Amino acid sequence: MPNIIIDAKTLEFKKGQTIIEAAQDNGIEIPHFCWHPKLSVSGNCRICLVEVEQMPKLVIACSTIASEGMVVHTKSEKVIAAQNAVMEFLLINHPLDCPICDEAGECKLQDYAYKYSLGESRFVEEKVQKDKRIKLGPNVMFDGERCISCSRCIRFCDEIAKDPELTFVQRGDHVTIRTYPGQEMDNPYSMNTIDICPVGALTSTDFRFKARVWDMSSNKSVCVGCSRGCNTDIWVRNNEILRQTTRYNEKVNSFWMCDHGRLETFKHVNAESRVHYPQIRKDGELVEVGWDEAFSEAVSHLKTFPKDQIAVVGSPFATCEDNFITAKFAKSVLSTGNLDFIRHTNPEFADDILRNEDVTPNTKGAVLSGLVPSQAGLDINGIIKAIKDQKIKALYLIEDDLVQCFPELESSIAKLELLIVHTSNYNSSTNYADIVFPASTYAEKHGTFLNGFGVLQRIRPAVATAELDRALDGMNMSRLDKFGTKFDSWAAGKKNEARPTWKILVSISKALGYKMKYNMAEEVFSDMASSIIELKGIDYDEISESGVQLKVEDNKTVNAG
Repeated sequence: MPNIIIDAKTLEFKKGQTIIEAAQDNGIEIPHFCWHPKLSVSGNCRICLVEVEQMPKLVIACSTIASEGMVVHTKSEKVIAAQNAVMEFLLINHPLDCPICDEAGECKLQDYAYKYSLGESRFVEEKVQKDKRIKLGPNVMFDGERCISCSRCIRFCDEIAKDPELTFVQRGDHVTIRTYPGQEMDNPYSMNTIDICPVGALTSTDFRFKARVWDMSSNKSVCVGCSRGCNTDIWVRNNEILRQTTRYNEKVNSFWMCDHGRLETFKHVNAESRVHYPQIRKDGELVEVGWDEAFSEAVSHLKTFPKDQIAVVGSPFATCEDNFITAKFAKSVLSTGNLDFIRHTNPEFADDILRNEDVTPNTKGAVLSGLVPSQAGLDINGIIKAIKDQKIKALYLIEDDLVQCFPELESSIAKLELLIVHTSNYNSSTNYADIVFPASTYAEKHGTFLNGFGVLQRIRPAVATAELDRALDGMNMSRLDKFGTKFDSWAAGKKNEARPTWKILVSISKALGYKMKYNMAEEVFSDMASSIIELKGIDYDEISESGVQLKVEDNKTVNAG
């Protein structure tokens, strides 16, 4: 490979790379606003000016191709003077509203003002005033005075979203951004422009003015909106999720995620419809009870049904660990092979960028975990028919809504002798449930999802529950650091008694005389790794932030019993 010398360091680079790319690959920071590794080069901002020996003047690192033996200086007197001048120019008309700007704490302009600016301005005239609070679309607000005309948002819409909606208008210091006449910025990926905007010019209408970044905890997770499994950060304040942002993973979602994933997939976590406590039906009404009473009620009923009258429906929304224990519970504890899950597809949701027609996070993981009928058992279609024919008299439903998916089943569901539901939120099926167990959401538990491309990924709790409080009581901080979990408030989670599905089933199994020795999701996964060949040699520590690629057949099944 060819070599380039940057700040007296000899570095290798790939042929065709620019100076800024070669520097970035070798851990050297060259300041930049307009450059983005996934967008075309525009060369607008000039903050990336560097000195190249034998060149008559400074060059911009974002568009200058690296060459063999090139000697580059990023910290010479000329470069520093240029950076100071560029920052002074950018700040001439920039408003001094950092205290009320949503970007404060994450602002590249703010950071560079400290690092590359003189810290004062010679400009004493009145700043140019531009339009503020311009709603470019349903999800994005624009502040023209903060914009530094880097054109990242324009290029994103053109090149990534494939929907040109933005352009520059006016000239000189009056230049600003507008949508094309008669259009609004409503493409399904519009909120990515908020992420890549280096200043606070573009903000989220959903998150606007809700919290400062330093007031929130953030934890790495995975979007549950479809089988892509975009990597995310969940941002929490007072135990409430305020926003979900994209996290870079080149083999899954690169830098991007869709607006649906940002806005719709976490709202149920803190919704008023949450189920916080176990409930059993008494005199036609669901009544909150303690866990022991709910377990006792479930066990006393489950014992009365022959195995061929019981069916278990798992969930592609549940983790691999949840589904593995669900399969073991059905086949080994209840001795029924009537086991399957509902496939959720929406071809209209899919596109050729990120979104998939499978609108669940873990269909492949459910199959890999053994959530499939035994040879003599009923699949989901057989279970539905048997419910209609009243041959299935007891149904155990895990983290899904059978009535919503199959409205024609409503009258048949009402005739079941026993319906036990695990759910995080009340739904159409809980209206007919005899026992309801509060299940932890994806934001409240440890676990794994297997996306539609065979990438196994970790999720971690970002919101505290009473169960997490008990589980982590006395756990030392090094253990918490290993899990990569931070909470901003324990107290707010005390009222939520939700537990992971696998943990609920372990308790019921124990009451039925079948002991499962699991105390942590990590132990469940360890058992999975010992029985599923695709997971052999993998543990939680092996699953990096970017996940692990597995070779999984679509019809892969395992014996979870």
